[in-house]
Amino acid sequence: MTISLPFVLVLALIAWAAVKYLHVRGWLVVVLLLLGFYLQGTFLAPAIDSGTRSGVDVINQTGK
Repeated sequence: MTISLPFVLVLALIAWAAVKYLHVRGWLVVVLLLLGFYLQGTFLAPAIDSGTRSGVDVINQTGK
């Protein structure tokens, strides 16, 4: 059985768990979100995208 979850949903669940259980403050979550938007416009964006895709591929292949 294959379950497909959008990566954004997984990240949102991790952020929610961090705020609830690790007591990460809300302003820090906002700062990290803004940092992500900032990094999207830099030369690092393709490297981050490629690394994320490679990591997801590794995780998906280990389940087979």
